[in-house]
Amino acid sequence: MKVLVLNCGSSSVKYQLIEMEDEQVICKGIVERIGDDDAILRYRPTGRPEKREVRPVANHAEAIDAFLASLMDAEIGVIADKDEIAAVGHRVVHGGEEFAGSVQIDDAVLETIQACAAFAPLHNPHNLEGIRVCMELLPGIPQVAVFDTAFHQTMPPASYLYALPYSLYRKLKVRRYGFHGTSHLYVSHRAAELLGRPITECKIITCHLGNGASVAAVKHGTSVDTSMGFTPLEGLVMGTRCGDIDPALVLYIMDVEGLTPGDMDELLNKKSGMLGLTELSHDFRDIEAKAQEEGGEQCDLALDIYCQRIKKYIGAYAAVMGGVDAVVFTGGIGEKSDIVRRRVCKDMEYLGIIFDEDVNQEHVPWNKDEPSTPHLSTGPTRVLVVPTNEELVIARDTQEILFPGGGGV
Repeated sequence: MKVLVLNCGSSSVKYQLIEMEDEQVICKGIVERIGDDDAILRYRPTGRPEKREVRPVANHAEAIDAFLASLMDAEIGVIADKDEIAAVGHRVVHGGEEFAGSVQIDDAVLETIQACAAFAPLHNPHNLEGIRVCMELLPGIPQVAVFDTAFHQTMPPASYLYALPYSLYRKLKVRRYGFHGTSHLYVSHRAAELLGRPITECKIITCHLGNGASVAAVKHGTSVDTSMGFTPLEGLVMGTRCGDIDPALVLYIMDVEGLTPGDMDELLNKKSGMLGLTELSHDFRDIEAKAQEEGGEQCDLALDIYCQRIKKYIGAYAAVMGGVDAVVFTGGIGEKSDIVRRRVCKDMEYLGIIFDEDVNQEHVPWNKDEPSTPHLSTGPTRVLVVPTNEELVIARDTQEILFPGGGGV
């Protein structure tokens, strides 16, 4: 059976078509700059050259219709008819407290996702748009919602409640939700496999480091704490997000600078983080290159700040779990940046990490070649580099919910 996986953003749609019999990607692609006259459509069937096209794409409906046409194209297509798609799995950012797992989409689920848009106004509405378009263009084909927040619903109240008036939790559901759940789920289970141990016996700290970044404490297969909170702004320093700060700073800066709530939201989410610290870029390739040049002290300091925040969370989560068996790096930066891994793991021998710099160098910065081993520590606490695969998690959940036991059509 074939599962179509969709990730709809504000101006993009990423997709993969996966054959579940062997869990192989048949094709993948992305439509970028939706709403512009120069939208970019990229379509790559496995084993064949990528097709790239630039043309107007007005909305998500046109974007999805365009890549469906590519899937069935006589020359470059990989299926003959839409009916070959057994199901569609959608990434949905926020499921609130209502969803502790993936679910088949019906009218009630749509209403709840819409209600959760108040928690993720930049994400859920676009996720919903993708679902509704697929319902129209792929009538009769079942769909499943897979939530970024669901994996973290196992956190205990001591981890997810804020020290605010409890009435705000009762009334507004103000609490830590956490994000990147599909990634933390996938890499923690993969790490257990690499350790040769059941996930139910492992204490694993997963570091998903991309433009957005989060850390999770995964104890015996379940999330017990995570760095992102009510929104993805909390926690680590990120590409353009500030992460943890004194909340009184928000009021102070708004007062002194005369900023509106919208202005402050823009500053915290889009002008801070590594972009704000370096005054150069949020792209780590640019930052790392500049840090190694003469006059690159500001970028070098930003890298130290970034890595120290990660190190602090690793120490905290080792304490929360009563130990740690493995620290896992994933995401674009976690998988590619030897500098970040080295600085994070420096002076961590007390935690059982004996960092192997020679192996770390096999993960050549920003090189796509596969290293010989994911293991970066020879000590009792392992350090692993594990490429994430959120699309496969979505496809697996979609298959299991609709066709339990691995069946299909």
